[in-house]
Amino acid sequence: MNREGFIKKADEKLKMIRIENDYTQDKMAEALGTSKKTLIQIEKGRASLGWSGAVTLCTIFKNSEVLEMTFGGPPHDVILLLAFDNYESYDKTMGGKVWWKDIEKRGKYKVQQNIITQHYRILDSVERKICSSFDYKYIKKRLLELT
Repeated sequence: MNREGFIKKADEKLKMIRIENDYTQDKMAEALGTSKKTLIQIEKGRASLGWSGAVTLCTIFKNSEVLEMTFGGPPHDVILLLAFDNYESYDKTMGGKVWWKDIEKRGKYKVQQNIITQHYRILDSVERKICSSFDYKYIKKRLLELT
């Protein structure tokens, strides 16, 4: 996934997120900092949120089930990956029981791939995320550094 793909998915899900949260078009436009006219055009597929708008949507509605289903987990993970290429953090995860498949294990670390976005991450033995990337070569390099 790249930024364009992320934006396209956000554009496509905008109306569903609005309905999920029981927002009128006026209220949704206000929340996103856009006009109702622009919101309608985005919902009809004639305009786009753009990068900033897609990030805003995913930030404001970070608990949206629609977004979680769309991005295979919390959308902020994908945002950080797209913003910084390779992203390191030590956040506790649930171990990838729903959106992740195990790719490789080495010592106390495992590599997983998201089944929706196809990005990779390394988890330690207590399911903390060490790093994430769309670049498998980077993940392999980091795994070798860690072991």
